[in-house]
Amino acid sequence: MKFGLIGGGSWATAIAKLLTDNKNAINWWMRNTETLEYLKLRGHNPHYLSSVLFDKSLLLLNTNIEEVISNSDVVVICVPSTYLLDILEQLPRHIFKDKIIMSAVKGFIPHNNQLLHVYLHEQFGVDQNKYVSIMGPCHAEEVAAEKLSFLTFSGYDTTLTTLLSTKFKTYYLNTVVNSDLWGSQLAAILKNIYAVGAGIVHGLDYGDNFLSVYIANATNEMNVFLSQVMKHMDLQSQACNYCNSVYLGDLLVTCYSLHSRNRAFGNMIGKGYTVKVAQLEMNMVAEGYPATRAIFEINEKVGAAMPIASTIYNILYNGKNAKIAFKELQQQFK
Repeated sequence: MKFGLIGGGSWATAIAKLLTDNKNAINWWMRNTETLEYLKLRGHNPHYLSSVLFDKSLLLLNTNIEEVISNSDVVVICVPSTYLLDILEQLPRHIFKDKIIMSAVKGFIPHNNQLLHVYLHEQFGVDQNKYVSIMGPCHAEEVAAEKLSFLTFSGYDTTLTTLLSTKFKTYYLNTVVNSDLWGSQLAAILKNIYAVGAGIVHGLDYGDNFLSVYIANATNEMNVFLSQVMKHMDLQSQACNYCNSVYLGDLLVTCYSLHSRNRAFGNMIGKGYTVKVAQLEMNMVAEGYPATRAIFEINEKVGAAMPIASTIYNILYNGKNAKIAFKELQQQFK
């Protein structure tokens, strides 16, 4: 089983570490030629998780994305959702024929609010039974430090999903398998939005007590939205425990952790930064920002009660004062 990896950021680097720690050779595509050449020479990514040293004999580095995909059985897509369309639109429609796709993308395809597996099925004919998502709770920085972490692998074909999960399992990384492809991906998107809100809470100088109430209400709101989506999409058979790690666990770590880029982005908003200035200050993409608009637009059709997500949307996109918005929001908390 030959792996191809698309992406050169922190999470892609963490995935490369997991695969190569298990002695899996990887065809690795990244756009930046200088970074690729540095990695070839020095064995580590100079921009992300630079403490991770790779066995260079296991890295087949390439700036030609079509060659990487063609030479791989399993293609792991790991780029911020904001850049996905630019990468995918340049590819020939047959490129993913007979390939297994793994996605570590935590966002929608821009402009049409589609999850990646839906887009790939419609545009490239990808068999959805050969698509597996990789979700948290797991920070790239803790993978780099080999701190005990968990990843959840979701796919319709349980046998394939389980097999692929074993390729990532190490002494510091445990794996969980489920079949909730829609719910696990949507939860990963929602938790980024709520993490932006948690950052705003911190920036407004609320304390731990309020944050715990905020997260409890965000958890309930996530459950309501996911359940409503399942009904709307006629996926009622997907019975899930939303207290499991890929849902509640990922939400908690993203809202609390100092590693969270979405929390950091929200913190700046809470302190009075504009969205544009906060984006310029960030060295990495905060995917909760575009996700906020996408979920707002999707929920106009789904009709779930989402006061927290709506409040964050109004702050980020309508310029509502964060202090006033959260003062109003807290009246709805239970």
